[in-house]
Amino acid sequence: MPQVTVTIAGKTYRMACGEGEERHLEGLAASFDARIGDMRKAFGEIGDMRLHVMAALTLADELAETRRRMEAMEHETQALRDSTQAGSAEREAAEARLAETVQRTAERIEKLARRLGPVPGGTQGG
Repeated sequence: MPQVTVTIAGKTYRMACGEGEERHLEGLAASFDARIGDMRKAFGEIGDMRLHVMAALTLADELAETRRRMEAMEHETQALRDSTQAGSAEREAAEARLAETVQRTAERIEKLARRLGPVPGGTQGG
């Protein structure tokens, strides 16, 4: 199993990870280290443990917000799918009604044409 050495808040940690995950883990560690650095600039030296916890909580908060937004988007996407399907069904029903109306109209025209009979001096063709 591959191992990666990362530095967070000036301390070095050796960590195992899955094959091919090395760069990802290094990136996560660098991001967390930067977050701690930002917290240190904002709040000063309030203790490493407190800075680590605060950084972890802000990341957890961002993750929770991202999950909430993703869930809202999934619901919105499903609502749009449902609306599209309903619209398609309505369009198909309208097309069926239109086709039926055209068919009935054509039958009426044929009936009228038969009642009127041949046009004097005209030709009946087909």
